[in-house]
Amino acid sequence: MSQRIILNKLDKPKNKNLESDALWICESLGFSSGRDIENTSTKVIISLLKNLSHEGKTSSEAIAEDLDIKISRVNYHIRSLVNSGLVYRERRSLYLRGGSFKTAIQEMRKDADRIFEDLEKVAEEIDGKMGIKNR
Repeated sequence: MSQRIILNKLDKPKNKNLESDALWICESLGFSSGRDIENTSTKVIISLLKNLSHEGKTSSEAIAEDLDIKISRVNYHIRSLVNSGLVYRERRSLYLRGGSFKTAIQEMRKDADRIFEDLEKVAEEIDGKMGIKNR
């Protein structure tokens, strides 16, 4: 399984509101890129959260309808959310990992920690083979 977690250190928004906080999270996790000038990733996440809060699950179709955009655009952003580990898909339904936004981000953090643990082990082996001493 391949997982992609991007982390960007950005200043938190000065004003607390749903839009700016969601945008900050999206930009911090690399969901919003230079090409996402309409902040579609943020809109997809807000729609996802809104639909999940009412029904516990949602679909790409429901998000596309809610945002009045093509389903292909929604699926592009959903793939990114699934690949990061924030969201998972079961058949045609979408769910937040762990059942809440906070828990999903906590799970992503655990994933990142496991990735770094593996990287450290291999780096230590390389150091040993190269004769590089660790303090």
